[in-house]
Formats: sequence, C-alpha cells, structure tokens
Amino acid sequence: MIIAGIDEVGRGPLVGDVVAAAVILPDQHNISGIKDSKKLSEKRREELFKQICEQAVAWHIASATPQEIDALNILQATFLAMQRAVAGLKVQPNKVLVDGNLCPKLPYPVAGVIQGDNLIEQIAAASILAKVYRDRQLVELDKKYPEYGFARHKGYATQEHLDALEIFGPTREHRQSFAPVARLLFMNN
Repeated sequence: MIIAGIDEVGRGPLVGDVVAAAVILPDQHNISGIKDSKKLSEKRREELFKQICEQAVAWHIASATPQEIDALNILQATFLAMQRAVAGLKVQPNKVLVDGNLCPKLPYPVAGVIQGDNLIEQIAAASILAKVYRDRQLVELDKKYPEYGFARHKGYATQEHLDALEIFGPTREHRQSFAPVARLLFMNN
C-alpha cells in the first residue's frame, strides 16, 4: 500500500504562508531519526530535509498565501495547502494520513491521526519538509523586513513581533484577519 503523510506548519503565525507537505517514503530507507519536526534541532531538520528529498518515493511542498488565509480562514487555507501538496505528488497514494483530527477533501481515502507526527513516519517526514521550507521563507522575509525579527520568531506573536507591528505597522505579508493585525488596521482607518 502506498501511504502519503501530510502535515502543515504555520497556522498560528501572524505573517507568511501556511505550508503543507506530502511525503511517500519507500518501504526500506536509511533515514534515521525521522520524528516530529518540533522535537528536532534546526540543524538536524536541515539534514533530514535533504535525506527525505533524496530518498522519498515522492514529496511535494505547497502553501496558501496570507491573502488566501484572509479570504478563506486559516482552516480552509490549510486544507487548500494540503490539497495542493497531495496534487503535486508524482506518485498516487492509496491512502493519505493527515496529522490531527481534521482532514481536507482529497481524491484518495484519507484519515486523520491525532499526534500523527509522533506516530507515523510519513507524517513526521512531511512535518520536517514543511517546517524547513517555511522557516526558510521567514528568513528571506526577514531580509526584506529586518525590523520585525522574522528570522528569530518565524512570524509568531512574540512580544518582539507585536512591538514591531505597533511601531512599523503590518506588511503586505501579514495576515489581515488575525486579531493583532486586524486591530491595528482598524485603529489606523
């Protein structure tokens, strides 16, 4: 059976895309240490990212933009990113396993697995790809907007980020529907 695992990163931040990855691993591989991306160091995630991309039967990373998040809501935008990730796979799965208890509509049998990034290797691999990809996006965004500290907090609502929002206002990459950003936009209109 060909199983694809899906996970997402970036539902909570105030800025940037929500990113999803889909991964199909071979039955036999020599990638050791695949686990939930949150339990790995940045260096180890980068190492595993390379190994997963080299050895996976198929993988694809996709996203939904801040504008899509604002138009659809974060859950529906997350599902859209997941659908795009699965659609980009070069091999069709027989089944798709998603981290969590909510699943997007897909043209394949799909099941949610609570704590899937701890239990299912394909989901953990997807979490690594999505996390590394999104972190890289935020490092690039930090170069464009260094005053916000995106490389450090990855867009989450840290005090540093909230203070920068108060001083500099939101960028076009901020999610306008998220409360701290929406409040600033409302106050400035």
